[in-house]
Amino acid sequence: MSGHSKWHNIQQAKGKADAARGKIFTKIGREIAVAVKAGGADPNSNAALRAVIDKAKANNMPKDNITRSIQKANGELGNINYESIVYEGYGTNGVAVIVEALTDNKNRTGGEVRHIFDKAGGSLGTSGCVSYMFDTKGVIEIEKKAGMDDDEMMMIALDAGADDFNVDGDYYEILTSANQFAAVRDALVAAGLEYASAEIERIPSNTVWLENEDRDKLLKMLDAFEDNDDVQNVYHNAEYNEEE
Repeated sequence: MSGHSKWHNIQQAKGKADAARGKIFTKIGREIAVAVKAGGADPNSNAALRAVIDKAKANNMPKDNITRSIQKANGELGNINYESIVYEGYGTNGVAVIVEALTDNKNRTGGEVRHIFDKAGGSLGTSGCVSYMFDTKGVIEIEKKAGMDDDEMMMIALDAGADDFNVDGDYYEILTSANQFAAVRDALVAAGLEYASAEIERIPSNTVWLENEDRDKLLKMLDAFEDNDDVQNVYHNAEYNEEE
């Protein structure tokens, strides 16, 4: 997951097999392409690109891969245009699912996304059918380390402009509005903090509890989406016993 967010499915590459790591690099490469197209190839003046590069480094993406992705997006090594598409649908037991994709072929991606929903006993819905159940938030996660004080970290986060602060296991979770996300992230970095992940995510406003077969069907569907190169992020509102 991004950091450890239970709502966000796309996994970090750390500790994963080479094949899985390659898929993560492919997805990040597409994010780099979109960021370069939108704001240029200089990360010093393109905050979105700088954030994706930070994500790439956090996932151990080699520097050469990052450079090639930027050059390709800038037209130096060919030119592929990716289009952003959001699909909404339902998983088992009515779980709300949002799939964010970057694709150079909408027909291919749409067919594959529909097939994954159908195979898992879910259904692809219409635009807006479940997005109202999610709030778009900036989510910054900082790993707890020796010497860190919870109250002090909370004050640093709130002073930086965060909306909310949670201690979740081995992580501090800092929530921001989408508009303030970049400013809060940069303020935390300026304060000397290193984040494990920092992304705009969709947080569910209500949840559905799953067990046994329903849980297993959802997890298989999420894995299928993760294996699809066009799919960048998957969000859902299911809760389940992660230990099982």
